[in-house]
Amino acid sequence: MGKFFCVMVCAGVVAASLLLPGEVLADEKADKQELLAANAGFHTALNALFKGEVAAMEQVWSHSDDVNYMGPDGLRLLGWKAVLADWKTQAEKRLGGTIKMDQSQVHVGGSLGVISGIEIGENIVDGKPQKVSIRATSIFRKEDGKWKMIGHHTDKLPYLAK
Repeated sequence: MGKFFCVMVCAGVVAASLLLPGEVLADEKADKQELLAANAGFHTALNALFKGEVAAMEQVWSHSDDVNYMGPDGLRLLGWKAVLADWKTQAEKRLGGTIKMDQSQVHVGGSLGVISGIEIGENIVDGKPQKVSIRATSIFRKEDGKWKMIGHHTDKLPYLAK
């Protein structure tokens, strides 16, 4: 399965790279719009998490053992159980504030999509606003016709890093 998966992803990337710059297939355009909507859903879920709510985050992520999360605290978590446990811990902190994605770049190839950009906003730590401006990459996989997050990687934030 691993080699086959890699071959299929590589074939999708090669096929997409044969297009002229700026040229987009109709299906790819729809996938990019759906992917951007899924990423916006992640940031909506993240902002709900800052209020202590985890349910939306559970809807955004794939529940597979191959998901990974390397967030602003510097940890590397593998598998849905570990990732969910961390989201629950983060929800308990009730960091407040809001985060949004800026300067997004979207790549789609078959059933995989990647969005990279800058997450900007602020959290509230000990009653004081803390600026957030970190590089972020989100990886999605199409599961049952819906884009589900399988990876999220960011820079560290000093007030969260362990």
